[in-house]
Amino acid sequence: MTEVSHSSSPQASINLRRQPKQQRGKERVEKILDAAATVFDEVGYEAATTHMIAAKAGTAIGSLYQFFPDKAAIFKAMEIRHSERVKEFWSQVDIPALVQLPLRQMIYVLVESVAELFEQPVSRVVFVQFYLAPQIFQSIDESMTQDAIAFMASILKHRNPALPGELHDLLAEVCVHSSNAIILAALRNPDPEHCQRLTQQIENLMVSYLEPHVGNQRLGNVMKVMMCLHCQSDQLSKNGYRRGKQCYLCKDCGKQFVAQ
Repeated sequence: MTEVSHSSSPQASINLRRQPKQQRGKERVEKILDAAATVFDEVGYEAATTHMIAAKAGTAIGSLYQFFPDKAAIFKAMEIRHSERVKEFWSQVDIPALVQLPLRQMIYVLVESVAELFEQPVSRVVFVQFYLAPQIFQSIDESMTQDAIAFMASILKHRNPALPGELHDLLAEVCVHSSNAIILAALRNPDPEHCQRLTQQIENLMVSYLEPHVGNQRLGNVMKVMMCLHCQSDQLSKNGYRRGKQCYLCKDCGKQFVAQ
């Protein structure tokens, strides 16, 4: 669902002319990377120039050159930033706890986390450019897709250990490739609302596809977690009874609903 390189030491491979030591310098580098992401998104990598990036960052071209010798070095730093964020995302996933959730909620948590990752301009542009212009990449390659598949396979294996190894690998491969294709279409769509609708369909697609293999009926130890029918939040409070059924109030969206 997300992608990362095999670089073992990301910070060491960034082609910075000068490593920023003070916080102000680090913030300037991040500002340059965000500006570069905007420029690459607007005009493409080939048409982009360091002068355009410096102007978008609101900094002098000389300040940019203090850190980066050319736009290739800037893009490589963007690759590294994206890789670091994906690795951080993976490290924060508590797989044993995640797989105990009902299937739809498990997928919802994963999809929302990935969507949050791509709200960051650098990660969004790096992901899109990997499919549009793979030749400009220096530290990310096809191995990152294999890492994503292995991550998803691990989740499926934990959720249903009875699945044959070849099957959970195949399921994971289909999930990663199909979700990446939808994410790419969503990120390239200029309409924010349609982009959101596309992203939301990943949840429906994956739930339907995975239900026969890792659905709730196959797990005897899945926790019964009540979710809001309107926003899928689990931050609920009991709110009396209606016709003999428990009512709940969602603390996030404020709507009420009856237990299904």
